[in-house]
Amino acid sequence: MAEYRPDKFKVAQSFAAAATQYDDVAVLQRQTADELLDRLSLMTVKPERVLDLGAGTGRNLALLHQRYPQAQLIAMDIAAGMLKQAKKRFRDDLGFKRWLPQNKALQTITGDAERLPLADNSVDLVFANLALQWCDPKQSFKEIQRVLRPNGLLMFTSLGPDTLTELRQAWAAVDAYPHVNVFFDMHDVGDAMTASGLADCVLDVEPYTLTYDTAMAMMRDLKILGAHNVNEGRRRGLTGKNVMKNVITAYEQFRRDGLLPASYEVVFGHGWKLQQAGQQHAEDGSVHVSINEIQRR
Repeated sequence: MAEYRPDKFKVAQSFAAAATQYDDVAVLQRQTADELLDRLSLMTVKPERVLDLGAGTGRNLALLHQRYPQAQLIAMDIAAGMLKQAKKRFRDDLGFKRWLPQNKALQTITGDAERLPLADNSVDLVFANLALQWCDPKQSFKEIQRVLRPNGLLMFTSLGPDTLTELRQAWAAVDAYPHVNVFFDMHDVGDAMTASGLADCVLDVEPYTLTYDTAMAMMRDLKILGAHNVNEGRRRGLTGKNVMKNVITAYEQFRRDGLLPASYEVVFGHGWKLQQAGQQHAEDGSVHVSINEIQRR
């Protein structure tokens, strides 16, 4: 597995700055979260404590609460500004129901998935939508496995290396600096999951494509989302107008039917803390590739 060294301070800073506008453009994040929640409905779990890891602005907290109304919710994000929005949104989404006695208080924690500030064996379900791509998978899965209780479940999405391939190619035509974040492929993710001790791991990849009128509109959305280039080898300083003009020109080769695509490779996965003998789980109806099959290939 290649070494991955994102600038975590830059990640936290970018997402904190994006908090107030994030939901306006988080189209992909909503789509993948809904798909992940659909897949979660096929799993036989009754969690007492649910960790929304990389909770962002809290869009999924009320949906998790609706599915598991008796569970305590923990929202964790690397950006404190995101959690401020998440707490407010959760209260707004619940409305008058937040005053009912059976609703346990939401706990918000600023934290990094590579160093979870939680006790061993303390949560039953980790839900992580488009958060783990910013982490070293070996370390983040090791930490998730540590905090999961026996028979606990991890459900997550991440981004694969073909994400924003059009933008990557457009920048490659201009200079040799890394301008688009680099993500691990499904095989590396699978290796990290099994190495962490997670069991019955399943992964699959789905392509998503968003379309834009202009390349600048796409890049503005990325900026609002806080998805800045956080590679340590990135070019420092401002990008000149002529350089940006050349990037936009290079991106035009991908225009189809009057629109420019932005492709995303989304990795869906789940894994369990080591099970007790005889533990049974529901089957997911999607087409998946097992870790063993990945390794054989």
